[in-house]
Amino acid sequence: MDRKRFYVVHEEQPDRHVVYIKGELDLAAAEQFQRAVEPLAGDASKPLVIRLAELTYIDSTGIGMFVALLKMRKKQGAPFMIENVPPKVQRLFDLTGVSYLFSAMNDTTERVEGQS
Repeated sequence: MDRKRFYVVHEEQPDRHVVYIKGELDLAAAEQFQRAVEPLAGDASKPLVIRLAELTYIDSTGIGMFVALLKMRKKQGAPFMIENVPPKVQRLFDLTGVSYLFSAMNDTTERVEGQS
């Protein structure tokens, strides 16, 4: 089996869409991620939460997709959160300069939500 397998699991909750990402989000997984998340991102009636606890790797394609989601949701006036960011992925967010985009929007949700 391919150890770089990528999974996207959507859990619809009454008050939000939660997407769990597992594995490596790179160019090879980009289409699968987009197919899974695009319809949810278009639903501005509920917050969209992406949980990265089991994300083992992300490349510039994946980061670009998160930034595009953020812009789309902002335009809709709909909440978008990235939670449970592993330290290695956080370091990459820091190095690429996107941390401030995601941390600014997560400040309020982290206190309300906490870690699961």
